[in-house]
Amino acid sequence: MSDFFTVALLTAILRSATPLVLAAMGGILSERSGVINIALEGMMLTGAFFAVAGTHWTGSPWLGAAIGVGAASVAAMIHAFWCITLRGNQIVAGTAINLIAAGLTAFLIQLIWDRAGATDSVEQLPDLFGTVNVLVFAALVIVPLVHFYLFRTKQGLHTMASGESPQAAESVGIDVTRNRYLAVVASGALAGMGGAYLSIGNLSYFTLDMTAGRGFIALAAVIFGGWTPFGAAGAALLFGAAQAIQIEAQATSGFPISADLLVALPYLLTLIAVTGLIRKSNGPAGLGQHANAH
Repeated sequence: MSDFFTVALLTAILRSATPLVLAAMGGILSERSGVINIALEGMMLTGAFFAVAGTHWTGSPWLGAAIGVGAASVAAMIHAFWCITLRGNQIVAGTAINLIAAGLTAFLIQLIWDRAGATDSVEQLPDLFGTVNVLVFAALVIVPLVHFYLFRTKQGLHTMASGESPQAAESVGIDVTRNRYLAVVASGALAGMGGAYLSIGNLSYFTLDMTAGRGFIALAAVIFGGWTPFGAAGAALLFGAAQAIQIEAQATSGFPISADLLVALPYLLTLIAVTGLIRKSNGPAGLGQHANAH
């Protein structure tokens, strides 16, 4: 056991937590503006696929990552249009984005690569210091930036006002619709970056449903972290640690905890977070509410 908790495990925790941190920051921006975003899973999947497709088309993983982020932002724009302009049910709209992303990526794999299940390998984004991908460091930087934006800038405070009381915000001249659109599209960009990390940061290809519920885990991290950037990042690290430990434990002979239990551990922690058994927290008061009644 003394050989289990090593620098390699710490690196694995950071790798596992990175897509969760990025998607969770996106979830915070969207939900702080008042728009429920269970579409993080679909946005991550979109970003992961188009990052590989973009790299395949251009030969550059940097351009591929940009294309992945852009595609996820388009998915977020569609989600925002349904939720904000059409005033649709935000849970149903998010579910639709997830289902469309799953079906579209499966179709496009067959169309582009003439095969099912996975794409060809492409070039990865580079690692820094030999072992840690550049997007891991990007995630560490984005957390304090999101915190600063929300709590130290006028636009960030307007975003939070739009989520706390959209009617009151509009009454004092805050453009709730604009703020919500910006926040939801930004959430798509960050979720897409998390997806790009999965496909061309941690790996070099895309497989069907490769996000494997990480968008939902990221949303649980938002709730567990009390809708705050540092709280959500800490929760994402906890969930990432659960994922990393179960992977490392399966490769360690004689590990005293059942491998089946370890596989379920990240999802058990997600259920605990969502049900609030450890920490009670309330989301923005205007979450899911429209700016006006007409």
